Formats: sequence, structure tokens, C-alpha cells
Amino acid sequence: MRKDRIAAIDVGTTKVCTIMADVYNKEEIRVIGVGVTPSRGLHKGLVVNLHEARESIRRSVRMAEQMAGRRLESAYVGVTGRHITSINNRGSIAITRSNQVVSPSDLKRVLDVARSVKVPSEQRLLHVIPREYVVDGQGGVKNPVGMHGFRLDVETHIITAAVTSVQNLTKCVHSTGVDVEDLVMEPLASAEAVLTPEEKQDGVLLADIGGGTTDIALFKDNTIYHTAVIPVAGYQVTRDISIGLGVTFEFAEEMKKRYGNVMPVMEEEEGRGKDRDKNIAITGDGHSISYRDLSEIIRMRVEEILRLIMLELPQQDYEKLIPAGLVLTGGGANLPGIAELGEMVTRVPVRVGRPISLAGVSDMLDDPAYATAVGLLLWKMRNQDSTVTPAKDGALRRMLTRMFRLFR
Repeated sequence: MRKDRIAAIDVGTTKVCTIMADVYNKEEIRVIGVGVTPSRGLHKGLVVNLHEARESIRRSVRMAEQMAGRRLESAYVGVTGRHITSINNRGSIAITRSNQVVSPSDLKRVLDVARSVKVPSEQRLLHVIPREYVVDGQGGVKNPVGMHGFRLDVETHIITAAVTSVQNLTKCVHSTGVDVEDLVMEPLASAEAVLTPEEKQDGVLLADIGGGTTDIALFKDNTIYHTAVIPVAGYQVTRDISIGLGVTFEFAEEMKKRYGNVMPVMEEEEGRGKDRDKNIAITGDGHSISYRDLSEIIRMRVEEILRLIMLELPQQDYEKLIPAGLVLTGGGANLPGIAELGEMVTRVPVRVGRPISLAGVSDMLDDPAYATAVGLLLWKMRNQDSTVTPAKDGALRRMLTRMFRLFR
């Protein structure tokens, strides 16, 4: 039985999650190490303090290594932030060989044409994802290799990221002695962990509500249709609580996690919230906090986030575009009642997406907050051959990483 090694690092605004796993026969993933630590030095998905971010990543990597009992050499790393942009672009080539049969080299040529879109100097290509191929006008082709034709077209989804943001993130990871095997936009990874093939085929919107950003990916006909990043997420919910109730940010975060609920009225109507008007906490200065006040503040901000998510859709006919509805994941999806509130606000089916279960020590990953980390492992298996991701290390960078590893 052939065994490969794979790892993922999700560097988020509130936490860093490292997963080490073995892959058997390119199909079965077995998790052997997990490291989760609080994140420092990041804001809205961007590195704002290199030293603090590096130490957060280092602690997470060490925890995973200790559990796995071996060193982490390289990993897939998630990328997010408002600096990420996406467009759809088309490429066309002629099939010039005598037998007019599409070959793998033709696929490479047509993708090279599609990726030749003009990118600003401060941006770099992150993904060039083929959505569909067209052979002599016949659309909907997923793999044209072996087909006969005179012309080959490809419709691609191109994702770019700010050069400086990517460099700062990779620098932090490299300084811990870990190679960056590839960079993956986070909602694409999360989708691998929480969406079903049927949802992707019918049309579904994924929203990963993290600490600093809400990452969005729209799938239709089993391919990516649209991606976006909204700079509003769990941080703003906690900040609203802090300001609205006059408490510290740390205390507000604790209250959100322990007592937060976006549907307190529904609880009372069902007879489960009889004591909810009572105080749930007393601050250091004697200020009391009621459950209703806390929940109303959370509800207002979450409603805004849900509306911002729907505004990112490229058309208003939601029922036709996303008949499978909206799937919420990420740490923000853990708020009780968020699916019910989502259906009230969006008028489409809404569910909370948890990452699929993997073998090994993965029981701790059964939480929407770990969708990206689990998805990064699955991305490597499912999409490596069908995407162009120009994020590989250069020779100098690999040499520096080895030097860092020697001093670990």
C-alpha cells in the first residue's frame, strides 16, 4: 500500500490550525497530527505583525508535529483577504495536428492563453481554474482530451492576490522551516470539505464566516462560478458587543461564545427561554448583561453579514442561480439559530456545513471552524491536476527554508 504525506496550515485571524496526514493509495486520508493555537499578528486575513504571526504558526506546527511524532516538511496554505480579486476569462487555440485530436499539450496551450489576462503589477496569479471547455462550438465539455476538433476554447475563473500580502504570509511560514507547497484561496478549500457534488451541480453559495473575513464561493454545474471576500465577520460581531454593552473585547468574545444566539425570540416562543431576561454576567464594574441585549446585538450584525453575502451574487434570481441554497461554515457558523435566521433573511435554503469526517485523530476537527484546514487536504487530492496554481517556491526560497529548518 502506497503512503504519501500531506499537510495543511490555515492561518486565520483568530486561530492557526495545522493538520498533518497520511494519504493511502491517493484516496484515503488519515489524520495523524493536529495543532490549533490562537492567532496573533493578523487582521482581516492580512499579516500586520511578522514576528507575532510567525510565532503563532510556529506553535501550531509544533503541536501537530508532537502529536504526529515527526517533522513537518511542507504544507498547503490557505489565503484570504480583501486584496483577492477574481475574473472570468476565455482562451482559444486551433488544433493544428493532422488527426485533429485534442491532446494534453493542447489543454496546456489553451490555459496559457486564458491566463495571459493583464494583471496589475501589484497582483499575482493565484488560481487559473478551467470552468468548461468548448470543442468546435460544443460547450459543457469537462475533459476534451481525445476528442476531435479544429478549435478548442476554455472558460476559466482567474483569482489574483496582492503580491505583498502573499509574500508576507509565505515568509512567516518559511521562517518556521516549512515549505509552502501551494497557496489555495480559502473558500475553495472550505468547499471541498462541506459541499456535496449534488449541491455543486445544482448551484450553491458557500459563505465561510471567519474571524476577520467572510469568504464566498458560488458553484454551478459542478464548477466554480464566482468568488469574493467580504471584510466583515466574527470580529465585527464581537466589537459590536464590546461597544454596545460597554465591556472589553475579550469579555465580549467570551460572552458571544458562551451565550450568543441570533434567535432568542424563537427560543422564548418555544418555551425554552423563560429565564433569558435575567442577567447572564456581571462585569468588573458591576455592570449587568442580559441575554436579550446580547442576542439582539449579535442578531443585527449577523443579519447585515447575511445581506452582504447575498449582494455578492452576480444576479438577483436566487432560486434559479442557487437552488441548493446557502451553506454557512467557519467559526461564525457556530452561532445557535444562524441557519434559521439565514432562511428568514435570504429566502433560500440554509444549512451549517461541517467538514467531512476523516480517519485518524480527526474527531477534534468536527467543527465548521476547521472547514478550511480539512479542505486544504482534500484540495490537494481532488484538484491538483485540474488547476494552474503558480505559487511554487523558487530555488532561493527553498534553500532559505532548509536553513531555517536546520536551526529548529
